[in-house]
Amino acid sequence: MASFNKVILMGNLVAEPEMRVTPGGMSICKFTIAVNRQFTTKEGEQREEVAYVDIDSFGRSAEVISKYLGKGSPILVEGRLRQDKWETPQGEKRSKLMVVCESFKFVGGRDGENSGGGEGGYERSAPPPRQTKAAPTKEDDFDEDVPF
Repeated sequence: MASFNKVILMGNLVAEPEMRVTPGGMSICKFTIAVNRQFTTKEGEQREEVAYVDIDSFGRSAEVISKYLGKGSPILVEGRLRQDKWETPQGEKRSKLMVVCESFKFVGGRDGENSGGGEGGYERSAPPPRQTKAAPTKEDDFDEDVPF
């Protein structure tokens, strides 16, 4: 049977991200985002529900998230669901559904600006300077070489 496991979430970090590095050198960043949903009940009352989602990111993405994002920062995460299972010292079986971050985007701008940001694995930076094209010269006229 075929299956598909893809999650796209946009929300705000509820606390500072927790970064650690494994003995093998792999960076792991754990963070939680709050995802809000606003709706109107049958009675016309405005309601809001909040879901808190735990997310793990790895490698360069983990490093960038821990360096540039903090409590309250907006983020768009694309990833997959993973179910962690463990047993407590008392012998109780536990499980938790969480998201493994495969890519992310900064949402909003620096210092509250409302603009797009960089993509996972890349630091935010100023856009490249606008380049102007020089007027075409006879050497730039390739229309003769086009076979159609």
